[in-house]
Amino acid sequence: MVTSKLTSKSQTTIPQPVRAALGLHPGDEIAYRIDDGQVVLTKARQAERDDPFKTFEEWDSEADRQAYANL
Repeated sequence: MVTSKLTSKSQTTIPQPVRAALGLHPGDEIAYRIDDGQVVLTKARQAERDDPFKTFEEWDSEADRQAYANL
């Protein structure tokens, strides 16, 4: 079993064997899933990340593009 400690600021270091197993590198995002009292840690896939522009898809129809083309 691999363990790490939690700091007073609720931070921890992901141990090297875990980083290697998940292929994690500096800047990568990780995802947490809580299942029946256990946490599953995975490398976040692009689809799991928040897309700040997803909200605007409702205004991305052909009619919208034509209506706003000459503004």
